[in-house]
Amino acid sequence: MGAAEARRARAFAPGHLTGAFRPGTEARDPRARGSVGVGLVLDVGVWASARWHPADRPTVTLRSDAHRPLGISTEVARRLLAHRPGRLHVELRHDLPIGQGMGTSAAGATATALAVAGVVGVDRPTAVATAHLAELFGGGGLGGVAAILGGGLEVRLRPGIPAFGRVVRSPFPDPVLVAVVGGPIASPRVLSSPRALAQISAAYASIGAPEGRLTPDEFWAAAEQFTDRVALAPPRVRSALRAMRRRGARAAQAMFGRTVFCRLPSGARRDSLLDWVRRAGWPAVELGVPSRGARRLPGELRA
Repeated sequence: MGAAEARRARAFAPGHLTGAFRPGTEARDPRARGSVGVGLVLDVGVWASARWHPADRPTVTLRSDAHRPLGISTEVARRLLAHRPGRLHVELRHDLPIGQGMGTSAAGATATALAVAGVVGVDRPTAVATAHLAELFGGGGLGGVAAILGGGLEVRLRPGIPAFGRVVRSPFPDPVLVAVVGGPIASPRVLSSPRALAQISAAYASIGAPEGRLTPDEFWAAAEQFTDRVALAPPRVRSALRAMRRRGARAAQAMFGRTVFCRLPSGARRDSLLDWVRRAGWPAVELGVPSRGARRLPGELRA
């Protein structure tokens, strides 16, 4: 491929549901900052397509189906293009709503980083670090990039991205029902509040810090206890959680959104709960937990 040829690449990064977490931002090196905690990697997320064309000066444009500025993903693209001359255009497509605790900020940053890295000749570790730092300093979240580099039920035992952090993963065979019960919540507002951070740390300590891989039952116990003890869920979310649990589900709040996720009961109770969700008028979908995480993809992104 000649230096003056247009180049294209595409990538996918999954969404993520945090069941429990504690901030870990004490390290001097920001690559070792983030969070410890447990979560589920989803089989849907953000798709990115990057195109680079020869030009005299570096320029970046980013567009998405969100029809709103995406500052963190745009910063990732700018940092990876750096001073290389050329026109870089990035397109993002979201499978999940933004601001509902499903990790779209981290997924957008990571998908953007992997796609742009493919057209500017940057290696994966540099792309991952760029996404992590943009997410961390842009106020998108804590530890989301590290969580979605692989799949499954993930336990972040040490904050940060490779080779600083440590994440262990286990299969999670059952689908998860995710229901949006209200408008989005801005994560930076929560994560910049000393009172909220103190509540989060206390709640995480009270459930007992995981020391290794978890079973699905252990995950649901941790997620439910953390949701209840952190006590940051809005009233509508609390009401939905109580109703789902009464109907036999294991249910927790997606951190942080007006979104609940649950393990459905079996048999007639499952049908009854799904019918109740439909009658409530909440957008809801069953999502799988795959074994793979963020990755470059062959070919080009198509609508």
